[in-house]
Amino acid sequence: MATQTKTHWKKLHNPDYLGAYSLMQGDTPIELTVTIKSVSVAGVMGADGKKEDNMVAQIVNNKPMVINATNAKVLEKLYSPFIEDWAGKQITLFVARIKAFGEVVDALRIRPKVPVTAKEATLPELTPTHEKWDGAKQALKAGNTTIEKIQKAYTLSEENKVLLIDYAMSE
Repeated sequence: MATQTKTHWKKLHNPDYLGAYSLMQGDTPIELTVTIKSVSVAGVMGADGKKEDNMVAQIVNNKPMVINATNAKVLEKLYSPFIEDWAGKQITLFVARIKAFGEVVDALRIRPKVPVTAKEATLPELTPTHEKWDGAKQALKAGNTTIEKIQKAYTLSEENKVLLIDYAMSE
């Protein structure tokens, strides 16, 4: 049976900013990890037709996103209270059901944790040519560390993970 894709009515208005409706595939909300290019104040047209100054994040390869107080507090906890420090950082967007204006509505929110891909990008890769490779092998074999602990400090490909485990298991 073919899955029918539904279109949220707000998508037809082609708004200039990301919204909760941007993360809907039919009736199903999805998550989206994006990178912030920059953050500044911009005049944003409200639903009432009035222009207001809002904090706006320019998003790499996507529409900009209005940053409300709730999402700004998440960014502060994740990275820093300074908007300049948010440039180049990754965030994961999701749809939350919230109570606002007397009703329950969909809201665009930022997950309060650094995306895994962003964490991995900051870890050095442990390979057989890395200066710590032999030490990692010896520590694993001696039972002084685990693969999990190594992966908290280094990016480890599946192939290199197998090499380390095989070495640790050898006699």
